[in-house]
Amino acid sequence: MKSTVRLIAAATVSAAALLAAGSASASSFAIRSGQSAEGLGMAYAGAASGGIGMGSMAWNPATITMFPGRNSNWNFTYLNANADYQPTAATRLGSPLGPLNPIQNGTGNLGGDGAFIPASYSAWQLTDRFWLGVTTGAPYGLRSKPDQQVNAGQVYGRSAKVQTINVSPTIGYQVNDWISVGAAVQVQYFNAALKQASGVGPTAAPVIIEGDTIDFGYRFGITLTPFQGTAIGLAYRSEVRQTLEGTFRTPLAVIPVKANLNLPDSVVLGVSQVINDQWQVHAGVEWTNWSRFRNIPIVSQLNGAPVTSLNFQYDDAWYFSLGAEYKYSSALTLRAGVGYELSAVNDRNRTIFIADNDRLWLSAGLSYQFNDKLKLDLGYTYIDVKKASVNYNGSHPQQAAVFYTAEAKPSIHIASVGLTYRWDNPAETVPVRPVVRKN
Repeated sequence: MKSTVRLIAAATVSAAALLAAGSASASSFAIRSGQSAEGLGMAYAGAASGGIGMGSMAWNPATITMFPGRNSNWNFTYLNANADYQPTAATRLGSPLGPLNPIQNGTGNLGGDGAFIPASYSAWQLTDRFWLGVTTGAPYGLRSKPDQQVNAGQVYGRSAKVQTINVSPTIGYQVNDWISVGAAVQVQYFNAALKQASGVGPTAAPVIIEGDTIDFGYRFGITLTPFQGTAIGLAYRSEVRQTLEGTFRTPLAVIPVKANLNLPDSVVLGVSQVINDQWQVHAGVEWTNWSRFRNIPIVSQLNGAPVTSLNFQYDDAWYFSLGAEYKYSSALTLRAGVGYELSAVNDRNRTIFIADNDRLWLSAGLSYQFNDKLKLDLGYTYIDVKKASVNYNGSHPQQAAVFYTAEAKPSIHIASVGLTYRWDNPAETVPVRPVVRKN
């Protein structure tokens, strides 16, 4: 009996670490799409070079110097992810040739009714060279709950919910006419709750892990404007070591536990180029160090003894994007973009909570400048995710006693609206050389 409980505990805590930052729109459990309505309409091409407006501050803090005066930007994003795991072989117990699992049905849709994601940015120019600001957002998050709570893979997950809030005070300094630098401190709150079945029967009691933490990281970056109308941005985002503390609840006991989750660092490069008075083009490349997310020990808070370890064996992730903007009139700008992501998740380590795989972004959006103080942004993205399979066939990092294989065809719809407001009088602002032309 103790060995069975330990096996369930290992699988449960392993899945919880995946939640520890859950995702729907970027590799593994990161959320790229909720950061900016303007950026969403262009698949975030040129994010590091200021091409997506104030949302660029989430990637490269040096872009704060592109916004003269006092400005604020608010974004509200709705994300709807759909995936349905259906078994591709009979689910068995103990081994691939063991007895049949009494339950053989699939999960039904995992995404539920979707989720709303907020983000905001503020930038305040103090002198002709120095800026202060702050960004807020949710860089990680997950809401995963199968329509069919009783399913063949229920010992690997019945529901998962993760929330993060990242607040980043930011500074920027314009060294000269063509170089700016910036830095930000990341203060990140993380909360997770995971539920799965303690057995294979339809009335199996739940096993639950939940906890939260506040931890810190940093970002720094540089922008270069070697020619009029050309902007190049390069930035680094540090890891955030989330020290999760909470409880692990089984039908037999409640155990206080903790785990260090090293969320990945990343490097992003962006280029924005003005073609003429109407056209701009943007490009971006982003590398995320997911390969650091591999073996994570879980320990008891009572005596510090290891309970189990989390073995994800992720790969690094890459994201490539291209976008263009067309200034239709003095007030209206149209944009579109395309992106492709090489996921950190593969057929060997994918879990039932997240149907992640390589993905294609198709994006479109617009901006409307009402006056010299107020701008509206709208963005939409459809993400086509390659077929995703889960393979708990004996070699999975989170393998338990159930041998389960299933496949889903995920898809994601994202819509976002943003407002940018300038608090000061533009005519009274200290002149600053524009890096890229944004409304």
